Amino acid sequence: MLRWTVTFIILAIVAGIFGFGGIAAGAASIAKVLFFIFLVLFVISLISGRTRV
Repeated sequence: MLRWTVTFIILAIVAGIFGFGGIAAGAASIAKVLFFIFLVLFVISLISGRTRV
């Protein structure tokens, strides 16, 4: 699960770089949403990974 989260957060960052750079105005808003969604998923997976007994 952590591997998928890291993969998706990297994709969101790459999409953010293209979107924030002015290549596509619509891509910027989508990238912002994806970035924050996957950032939250990444933090949740880190927390749940450490509490495994």
